Amino acid sequence: MHQPIKIFNGKIITPDKIIGGGSILITGDTITAISENNIEVENAIEIDAHGKYISPGFIDIHVHGGGGYDFMDGNETAFLRIAETHAQYGTTAMLPTTLTSTKEEIFQTLNVYEDANRNNIKGAQFLGMHLEGPYLAMSQRGAQDPKYIRNPNPREYEEILSHFSCIKRWSAAPELPGAIDFGRYVKSKGVLPALAHTDAIYEDVIVAFENGFTLATHFYSAMSGVTRRNAFRYAGVVESGYLIDDMDVEIIADGVHLPSPLLKLVYKIKGAKRTALITDAMRAAGTNVTESFLGNKNNGLKVIIEDGVAKLPDRSSFAGSIATADRLVRTMISMAGVSLIDTIKMMTSTPARILKMEDQKGSLTKGKDADIIIFDNDINVTMTMIKGRIVYEAK
Repeated sequence: MHQPIKIFNGKIITPDKIIGGGSILITGDTITAISENNIEVENAIEIDAHGKYISPGFIDIHVHGGGGYDFMDGNETAFLRIAETHAQYGTTAMLPTTLTSTKEEIFQTLNVYEDANRNNIKGAQFLGMHLEGPYLAMSQRGAQDPKYIRNPNPREYEEILSHFSCIKRWSAAPELPGAIDFGRYVKSKGVLPALAHTDAIYEDVIVAFENGFTLATHFYSAMSGVTRRNAFRYAGVVESGYLIDDMDVEIIADGVHLPSPLLKLVYKIKGAKRTALITDAMRAAGTNVTESFLGNKNNGLKVIIEDGVAKLPDRSSFAGSIATADRLVRTMISMAGVSLIDTIKMMTSTPARILKMEDQKGSLTKGKDADIIIFDNDINVTMTMIKGRIVYEAK
């Protein structure tokens, strides 16, 4: 029998209110009770929250690295160190994300995932892999390496999916030749196709949405807005994301990728239930370096770190964020004026629903996984618990 754990004397963040002075009971890896009062339990391990917030753990559905490592490094150490780094900032679950690369590198990364997932006991839980590319629009590549960008190839993506069951999401540009067939196929395999690095217009997006592309990858970043073709204006992916009510969007809410007015606009139109916060973090997240590499450390793109973000050396484009999840929460509150409850939704229950894991994760609810964090008024994380195990405590 597992010894029960009681977290008490804290402000519990639920989907619709904050419970002051409440307590939570955990048995094994599951939340077994929540109360507005102090739960009396014999022989329980007691954790005093000291009046701080008790929150569901953050779920990051788009993250490339951290702590000096990138998932494209292709080794188990990188996976485990990234998971441990982000757990210190409140992330309890994540989708490790690839960059555009060769098929061989994709295979290598996916093979490593299987071993790393089994041995990940100290870091954020892996919920499956997210493949970003290589089927992207060259004109919207951002910092993705152009030499690996290509159109969807059924032989390639069918082979990849036949070998690996860990892929949960695959981001691609829907206007490319063969992209709609790609979307239909990956959806049939239980994989979420997402719009990404795309120059599509509204008419393309409607077809894509009807064929499974229900999530817009890092909304505004590397995607089309209003364009003109032969003098006529066309709505782009950004406008499409707003017009399609059931389209989910994710945003890099680091305060740099999107300025305050756009953060406010996304929240005003899409709301907390359709907006997920992501770090899109690269290897420099959780470090103090001024230079780094995007992707594999042996052949990745050199980047510089300044203004709280990664940039290409010529400063022509951002090259991923260095944010951790706590920073996203602070940003939405301070720069977009969003309430703590709604901000936490965007970092927890919304990503859980997008991944169809809302029955297991995303809120402090009886019967769900005991993924719980404690943080202060400034969103400084002091404890991270994953499935009933404390993996981080601030010193």
